[in-house]
Amino acid sequence: MRTDFQHLLIRQDDSVLTITMNRPDVLNAFNDAMLAELTEAVESVAQDESVRCVVLTGAGRAFGSGQDLRNLTERRSSDGSLKVSEHLQRYHRVVLAIRNMPKPVIAAVQGVAAGISCNIALACDLRIAADNARFIEAFARIGLVPDGGGAFFLTRLVGTGKAMEMAMLADEVSGPEAERIGLVNKCVPLAEFEETTQALAQRLAKGPTTAYSLIKKLVYTSAQVDLEASLQLEGELQDIAFETQDHRTAVEAFLQKRAPEYSGR
Repeated sequence: MRTDFQHLLIRQDDSVLTITMNRPDVLNAFNDAMLAELTEAVESVAQDESVRCVVLTGAGRAFGSGQDLRNLTERRSSDGSLKVSEHLQRYHRVVLAIRNMPKPVIAAVQGVAAGISCNIALACDLRIAADNARFIEAFARIGLVPDGGGAFFLTRLVGTGKAMEMAMLADEVSGPEAERIGLVNKCVPLAEFEETTQALAQRLAKGPTTAYSLIKKLVYTSAQVDLEASLQLEGELQDIAFETQDHRTAVEAFLQKRAPEYSGR
């Protein structure tokens, strides 16, 4: 995939690709250009077999401050026919690309993650927060409803009551509190943040990538269907997993009492 983006930094270390949103002067707020570039990068890396884990993060002192309201206001002023739901379809494309990515995606959050930036982090499979992280469902502060899948993700991660509180009050949730309520998987001191993120990413990148893709499909689908449908899908996906090279490799390694070396296939 290309790396010459205006508002993204792309770095690949072995099989880990890190996408850094890079508008630090505005706390990585989304304008149209950065949103288009992120969409392109996420959809491209999904097809890149050299990448087995993706990290999404922000440059400078924030993950992201949400939609650049100045950019959106300018569009609204220049085009009175602007319909927000049509604009949101661009964010929905990114969210769905992350959820359908056939490999793990980690959101690495330091500083503020507000509005749509927060919900893009929630769309990722795993989240690591620095202890200076602040998650804000900021929409009610400007008279809007959570978008980018925020209501969907919140209710499944923290429950309906907490989701309602975060959406209505729009108060900050700190990194340690986010870990306590299940909004993130782990919160670590800022000094350990990058090392912890990379260690997890490298671990996932060396794992059974095809199985991870199937696990994503099973877990996310099971959150929306009944038990019988989940069990049906479980069988279908296990049939696929059973035929992978990684499964055969792991069984052989187990019998020989050694650690397996996964190829991701």
